[in-house]
Amino acid sequence: MTAPEPSLLVVTQGDPAGIGPELVLRAWLRRQEAALPAFAVLGDPDHLRRVAQSLGWDAPVVAVEPSTAVRTFGRALPVLPLSRPVAAVPGRPDPTYAPSVIEAIETAVRLVRSELACALVTNPIAKHVLYEAGFRHPGHTEFLAALAAEAGGPPPHPVMMLWSETLAVVPVTVHVPLASVPRDLTTELIVTTGRIVARELRERFGLSHPRLALAGLNPHAGENGAMGNEDSTIIAPAIALLREEGIAAAGPLPADTMFHPRARTGYDAALAMYHDQALIPIKTIAFDEAVNVTLGLPFVRTSPDHGTAFDIAGKGVARPDSLIAAIRLAARLGARHQAP
Repeated sequence: MTAPEPSLLVVTQGDPAGIGPELVLRAWLRRQEAALPAFAVLGDPDHLRRVAQSLGWDAPVVAVEPSTAVRTFGRALPVLPLSRPVAAVPGRPDPTYAPSVIEAIETAVRLVRSELACALVTNPIAKHVLYEAGFRHPGHTEFLAALAAEAGGPPPHPVMMLWSETLAVVPVTVHVPLASVPRDLTTELIVTTGRIVARELRERFGLSHPRLALAGLNPHAGENGAMGNEDSTIIAPAIALLREEGIAAAGPLPADTMFHPRARTGYDAALAMYHDQALIPIKTIAFDEAVNVTLGLPFVRTSPDHGTAFDIAGKGVARPDSLIAAIRLAARLGARHQAP
């Protein structure tokens, strides 16, 4: 493959039976009004053509090389073909297409790591479908971290941030049962997460002095031990260590008062101790605009903040707002990542 224009973004197909294919088509159709940068999709051109035809959308699809994708973008949706054809039916997940899903992710990482693309955007996958095909990683993010590992070295520690113009949140523990959170939450994990968030806010988001707000685990941040000791024995020591390193970290704060408009002016990112403590506020405040950003990787990766939505796939009603926001943010972060 010859080197493309450095502004190329690559977008994975996601699960071909989900809403990913129609989202990329609709995003391309809105490319001018949304002022989108050029992107190319890793997928099956014929499958995308069938989806466009079934929805009655005038969206030409052209198979390209990375070197021609940017100049193709104005007249057609550029697609970087995969080795496996896809005949998925919208709304009917099938593990038969798992190898294609995995190939799209692997190829996207190879393109950004070889600097043939400046950033990657991943469409949603269905982990349970991949598990049926023998996928051995806990999820999308962990797979990306494994692909990012240097030969023979450990994978980097990935951190999930949900970002919008009005709020950015980071769950310290992610996809674990709520009953397991007190066991999995450690001072070391909080410090590692805080370091990565502060570093990436400086280096990729351009914030010279990022401010972190850390939520307590228990109601009222433990109420001085009356409602749990984790806030004083696990979270407070982590905040002290972050401050010693020069990171502006506040807390532990009662989570129920962290997310109103006035409170949000006091920090750049909120670190929550478990999944729903982070995702409920951002999905309430910015459901259609929030973007999933993976911090801690040696490349830029963003993703829409929603799932495969098999129940509405193929109906043409899925909103592309989060994908459009993910593409825009990937272009912004990718430009900074490429800057000398």
